[in-house]
Amino acid sequence: MWRQVLIFPFVMLIKIYQWILSPFLGSNCRFQPTCSHYALEAFKTHGVFQGFYLSGIRISKCHPWGKSGYDPVPPPKKHSETN
Repeated sequence: MWRQVLIFPFVMLIKIYQWILSPFLGSNCRFQPTCSHYALEAFKTHGVFQGFYLSGIRISKCHPWGKSGYDPVPPPKKHSETN
């Protein structure tokens, strides 16, 4: 519940970018999923802080001399229980 409340403003900013700016900028992302879709998934999967971190790393790799291809959001780490 709180995670959804905390990520809501960031999700809305990304959605506004996708609806308004992205159509004018064209398809320039070197990765699949696109950087904005990656950021949405990162926020929804990992929350605000880890989502910011993962999105920042991804956007920093998206330049003409960087890599390209399929780069999904990593799954959340499972906390191992010690007995």
